[in-house]
Amino acid sequence: MDLRAELLKSIWYAFTALDVEKSGKVSKSQLKVLSHNLYTVLCIPHDPVALEEHFRDDDDGPVSSQGYMPYLNKYILDKVEEGAFVKEHFDELCWTLTAKKNYKADRNGNSVVSHQDAFKLWCLFNFLSEDKYPLVMVPDEVEYLLKKICMAMNVELNSCELEDYLCQEPQGQGGLTVWQLLDMVNSGWFLRGIEQEAVSMAVEEVYQEVIEDVLKQARSPQGYLWKKGQLRRNWSERWFMLKPSVLSYYMSEERREKKGSITLDKHCCVEVLPDRDGKRCLFCVRTPARTYEMSASDTRQRQEWTLAIQMAIRLQAEGKRSLHKDLKQKRREQREQREQRKAAKEEETQRLKQLQEEKERKLQELELLKEAQRQAEILLQEEEQQRRQQHEEMQRTLEIQLREAEQARASMQAEMVLKEAEAERQRSRILELEAMQQRLQEALQQEVKARQDEEAVRYAQARLLAEEEEKLKQLMKLKEEQEEYIIKTQQEKQVLKQEMENKNKCLEEAQKQLEEVRVNRQRVDQDVMAAQRKLRQASTNVKHWNVQMNRLMHPIGPGDKRTVSGGGFAGYQPLLSQQDSSLR
Repeated sequence: MDLRAELLKSIWYAFTALDVEKSGKVSKSQLKVLSHNLYTVLCIPHDPVALEEHFRDDDDGPVSSQGYMPYLNKYILDKVEEGAFVKEHFDELCWTLTAKKNYKADRNGNSVVSHQDAFKLWCLFNFLSEDKYPLVMVPDEVEYLLKKICMAMNVELNSCELEDYLCQEPQGQGGLTVWQLLDMVNSGWFLRGIEQEAVSMAVEEVYQEVIEDVLKQARSPQGYLWKKGQLRRNWSERWFMLKPSVLSYYMSEERREKKGSITLDKHCCVEVLPDRDGKRCLFCVRTPARTYEMSASDTRQRQEWTLAIQMAIRLQAEGKRSLHKDLKQKRREQREQREQRKAAKEEETQRLKQLQEEKERKLQELELLKEAQRQAEILLQEEEQQRRQQHEEMQRTLEIQLREAEQARASMQAEMVLKEAEAERQRSRILELEAMQQRLQEALQQEVKARQDEEAVRYAQARLLAEEEEKLKQLMKLKEEQEEYIIKTQQEKQVLKQEMENKNKCLEEAQKQLEEVRVNRQRVDQDVMAAQRKLRQASTNVKHWNVQMNRLMHPIGPGDKRTVSGGGFAGYQPLLSQQDSSLR
């Protein structure tokens, strides 16, 4: 068993003991104290910073076992070194926490084991329990432990009573808890008439053998071994204790003063020596560095010690550190093999049962098939008889039908003659229809050709129509241009008419001025003389003024754009002069 797994089992009990409300969580202050104590008993350097940091007061509430595991693994279990601490002190710490809450003596107050023996049984339970939580011990391991205790007391265990007791006791997870085991031991049902001291000695022996890996030790003061010194070569009585890797010897059985130890490995051996120097039942342990000589009280004790030491040397050669760990693993493998065999046997029984059921089912099916076959034979006979009757009836029916067929044949032959004549007529009719079809095809071809010619004519007409439409468009365009020209001409005519009206107005104004001149003639007579002189001077211009006057008096035709120059009274001056000359 791994050291970490062993430590976790004991720590699990301490954690559950602190879980007062059984909620799976423990307050941080309690875990802080527990961690501090684990640092102490496991001889690990304290890390107060990590401890305070991990368990500082905040609002997160209590911590579950899963929440505590990271700190436990990182700061405690990863730093543990095997042999650097006393395992018993660590177990006592965890036992003290869990026993205070869970362990109760016999209900009647008559406890068979003491509190210290209960602690050792708790350690034995942790060692032999399964590696699953919550921890339980399977019935086979319970029987093994009780047998070991009974053998230490030279008492035979009643396996039938144990089996009855285990059947009556409620078992969770397939085994007993440590508290159920202690209640069973304290009940005294398998230790009737045995004193508490004997039970305590037996528990101590089993504890040393299983937990402390003690392979062999003297059981009484008369069984002390004598050891020969290396320097003074004298013989001294010592209390020896054998473990798989070391043979230790003490001053007394209390093991308070250790005198030395012999380290065992695969290079060591044990030999039986002849009697000499007044000592009998001699044997020695040879190591690469030294040879240790010892003397037993009798031949049987020497044989027991030599066999035990040889077994320890063999364990070291095979690389096994603990005999009982190896035995426990073998028992576990045997249980698993038994379970597998049991499961295989149950599976085989189930399979045989299924085969038997299948066989019975097939037999039933066979009986049903036989019955069905008999019924089928009966039905077959009935069907055969029915077929014979049907065959006879069918034969009679066929004979009747044959006679009727002969009669029908004669009538059909007569009909055939008629049909042949009708067919001849039909053939002639078909020939006529074929000739008619030929003529129709020729007429159809002519009609198709005529339609093609008609299509060509229609195409030519469509082309001519397109050309006429194009010419019509041109004529329409010309018509539009003419209309635009007429509109333009009319607009010009209106402009000329307006100009002529303007000129007529001017003429009327000139006539009015002429009337005014005539009215004012008398007033200008006084100036005539002066004007005659001026008129003579302007005689050279008479022709010119006459031309202008003629133009003014000439009617203005349409389209004539002549303008009147020298308007006003000056334009009529030559006419006045001419009239004045005629008057004279």
